[in-house]
Amino acid sequence: MSTTAELLKQASELFPDEVVTSAHVRHFDLPSGAGRFALITLDNGHDHTKPTTFGPASLANLNAAIDQVEKEAADGEITGVGITGKPFIFAVGADLKGVEILKEYEHALAIGKGGHEVFKRLSKLAVPTFAYYNGAAMGGGVEVGLHCTYRTVSAAVPAFSLPEVFLGLVPGWGGCTLLPNLIGADKAVSVIIENSLNQNKQLKGKQIYELGIADAIFEGADFLEQSLIWTASVLKGELEIERPVIDRGEGWDQAVAKGRFIADSKVHGAAPAAYRALDIIAAAKNGDLQQGYDAEDKALADLIMGGELRSGIYAFNLVQKRGKRPAGAPDKSLARPVTKVGVVGAGLMASQLALLFLRRLEVPVVLTDIDQERVDKGVGYVHAEIDKLLGKGRINQDKANRLKALVTGVLDKAEGFADADFIIEAVFEEMGVKQKVFAEVEAVAPAHAILATNTSSLSVSEMAAKLKHPERVVGFHFFNPVAVLPLLEIVRGEQTDDASLATAFGVAKKLKKTAVLVKDAPAFVVNRILTRFMGEIQNVIDEGTPVEVAEKAVEPLGLPMSPLVLLELVGPAIGLHVSETLNKAFPDRFTVSPNLKAVVEAGKRGFYVYDSGKPELDPEVAALLKQGDSVLTEEQVRERVLDAVAQEIGLMLDEGVVAEAQDIDLCLITGAGWPFHLGGITPYLDREGVSERVNGKRFLPQGVASVPA
Repeated sequence: MSTTAELLKQASELFPDEVVTSAHVRHFDLPSGAGRFALITLDNGHDHTKPTTFGPASLANLNAAIDQVEKEAADGEITGVGITGKPFIFAVGADLKGVEILKEYEHALAIGKGGHEVFKRLSKLAVPTFAYYNGAAMGGGVEVGLHCTYRTVSAAVPAFSLPEVFLGLVPGWGGCTLLPNLIGADKAVSVIIENSLNQNKQLKGKQIYELGIADAIFEGADFLEQSLIWTASVLKGELEIERPVIDRGEGWDQAVAKGRFIADSKVHGAAPAAYRALDIIAAAKNGDLQQGYDAEDKALADLIMGGELRSGIYAFNLVQKRGKRPAGAPDKSLARPVTKVGVVGAGLMASQLALLFLRRLEVPVVLTDIDQERVDKGVGYVHAEIDKLLGKGRINQDKANRLKALVTGVLDKAEGFADADFIIEAVFEEMGVKQKVFAEVEAVAPAHAILATNTSSLSVSEMAAKLKHPERVVGFHFFNPVAVLPLLEIVRGEQTDDASLATAFGVAKKLKKTAVLVKDAPAFVVNRILTRFMGEIQNVIDEGTPVEVAEKAVEPLGLPMSPLVLLELVGPAIGLHVSETLNKAFPDRFTVSPNLKAVVEAGKRGFYVYDSGKPELDPEVAALLKQGDSVLTEEQVRERVLDAVAQEIGLMLDEGVVAEAQDIDLCLITGAGWPFHLGGITPYLDREGVSERVNGKRFLPQGVASVPA
C-alpha cells in the first residue's frame, strides 16, 4: 500500500505545470499565556489575482507541514495549530488543470484519497486545530477548514462556496460528509446543491457565521489578531463553543429529498454530480466519517472520468479565459476613447442599455426618441434604477447624484449626438426603420463616432450600405435582461474597419461583457441556434406530437427553461419575426410555424397559463392549434432536435460565422444560460454521438471537453 507521500509524488509527476502552494509554519506565544502556537500559512507566492490551489505538490507541502506540527504536538511543544491563507485568499480548492489531463481511473482515485489523507490528519493531532478563513475559500479550501476543530471567518470574505456540483464534481475532500455533520443536512444541502446549481452562488463572511460553519466572526482589518485572542480564550477554557444538536431523524431525510427536488428542477437527471453528492449526504446521517470519505473518493473518480465534469471544466475555462481574450479581436491599441454615448430609442431595451453604459463608463449618456413623453419615460427608468441601487446600499448618495446628472434626453439628434463618440440604436427591428435612423445619425454625428446596432437578426452590412461611412457601423447585440446575461455578439459588417471594431471591443470590456466576434450572417449565433432548436420543436407540434411530449423531450438536457417558456420570455412576436428572417435566408431549414403565427395574431403572450402555479396549456391556445397526425415519442423528438442543432452548428462553422466551435459554446453559456455540464452544446453532441451521425466528425478533438485518448 502506497503512503500518502508516495501517492502525491506519483501524482505530481503527472502534473508538472502545477502552480505550487507552500505551507509555511511559524511559531509564536499566544496572548494571555495560552501557550506556544503553530500557524500554517498557505501561499503560492503570487498576489490575490492568482488564488492559492491544491495540486499534488501543494498537498505534499501541507502534508510535510503537518508532519512537523504533529511531532511538536505529540512532544507537548505547542498547545494548538492554526491554518490560514495569504492576503485576501484562504484557498480555492483543487487545481482543475491537473484534473483535465488525467486519463486513468486509478489516478483519479488517488486525487480523492490524497486530499483526504492529508486533511484528515488535522483532525487527529494531539492538540486542537483552528482554521482562520481570512479571504476567498472554495472547494478544498473550505474543506481543509472543516477538518479542523474550530473555525473563524473574516467579515470581509467576499466569496465562499462548495462549487463542485456546478462543475460536475462532488465536494470530495470531506465536504459532503463533514458539512451536514457540522451544520445539519438542511443547511448543507443549501450550500452544496442549491447554491451550486444557482449559478454557483457565493456566501459572504456574515452568512458563513450565521450558517454555523464558523464559530466566530471578526472584522477584516485585524482579523488574524482577533482570531488569535479568541483562540487563546478557547484553549484556556474561558470560552466554550456550543454547537446545535443535529437532527439525524426525519429532518435529515427531508433535507435530502429537498435536494433531489432542486436537482430535478435544475438538471432533470441530466447531470450526475448533484445526485452523487446527495447520496453521500444521505449516507452521512450515521456519522461514520470514514465511510463517507470512501464514498467521496469513489464519486470523485467516477465523475473525473465522466464527460460532464470535462464539459464543466471546459465551460469554466471558456468563460474565465476565452471570454476575456476574444478570438479575432483587432489590436486594442486601435481603439478610440469613448467620452459620450448616444442611445437612439427610449423604450425598455434602450433604457436598459443607457443604464449599463452609464454605470460602467460613467460618461454622459443621451437618449432620443420620437416624442418628449417617451424620452422622459426612458430617463425616468434610468433614474428609478439608480434610486434602487442607492436604496440597496450599492452606491452612495454622491454617486447617485453624479450618475443622474450624466443621463439626459433630447428630441433633436443634432443637439444630442454632435459630440458623441459611440451611438447605439435600439429601435424597431425592421431594416427600413434602422437604415433611416442611421442616415439621420450619420448626418449629425462626428466623423469618428461609432454607429452601433443592437439588431438581433438583421444584416449589419445592409444597414450600413447607404451611408457615406459604412466602415464605422458595427453590430453590438445584447441579450435580455441586459444586466444579467453577459454575452455581447460583436458583428463585423462587410465594410467595418479595424478601428471601429477595436473600439467596440474596448467598450464591451468596460461594460464587463463577454464579447464574441461574429460574422454578419442571419441572426448571428445564439438566435440562429435557438431558432433552429425551437423551430424543430414547433415542427413536431405542428405535425401532431402533443405539446407536453415535445416539451418534455428536451428535459434531459437540463436547460434553464423549456422551449415554450423561453418563447414566452422572448415574446412570440419576436420569435416569429426571427423565424421569418431566417426562413428568408435558409428556407430549406427554417420554417415559419402556422401555429405560432396564429398565437401571435391572437395577441397571446405565450402557450401557457399559470392559474395553478405551474404552466398548463392555455385552453385558448389549444383551440388555435391545428396539428397533423404524426405523433413522435420523446426520444424521437429529442433526436430530431439535436440532429437539427448539430447540422446548424456544422454549417455555421463552415460559413465562418465564428472562429471555432468554442465560440458557439461560449455564446450559448453566456447568452442563453445553457448549462456548464453540456459544455455549452458541442461537447454534449460529441459525447452522445450526434456530431458524427450528422456531420461525419466531432466538433472538438478528443481530450478537449472529454477524457484524453
